[in-house]
Amino acid sequence: MTAFDETYREHLSSVFRYALRCVGRREIAEEITSEAFVELFRRFDQIDQAQLPRWLFTVVRNRATDFWRRDARERRYLSRLDPDPEAAQAEGFQQWLDDVTALKPLHRACLTLRYVHGMERAEIGRRLGLSENQVKGHLQYAHTLLRKGLRETK
Repeated sequence: MTAFDETYREHLSSVFRYALRCVGRREIAEEITSEAFVELFRRFDQIDQAQLPRWLFTVVRNRATDFWRRDARERRYLSRLDPDPEAAQAEGFQQWLDDVTALKPLHRACLTLRYVHGMERAEIGRRLGLSENQVKGHLQYAHTLLRKGLRETK
């Protein structure tokens, strides 16, 4: 076993736990931990072994800081974007479906897959485990219930 392998095994769990505390997300902590050890591998001959694991913790802290800066920047950018008009339409459509209490969940699913997600009847049938004719029948009946529900709300 090489000196790097020994160092890796000795410090891996503590470095990972520290990374997890810094970012709070396992997949990001794993990525940061691996980046720290890659950096250690690149500079292994240049680093004083007495500096470990402190040196690794510093690399993890810096990578975690970079992660949180990128995250904050992405959130600021996304908050400035106009809301997705299709998402607003989908929410309005969902509210419209919720207002018609006669619709069963299967009818709602068929309508949502057809008109929000743009799926054809065959694709809806595969997704819901129905034949294409069954999907057609559920959509027709759902349209009837919607028309009836809209007349009652006027």
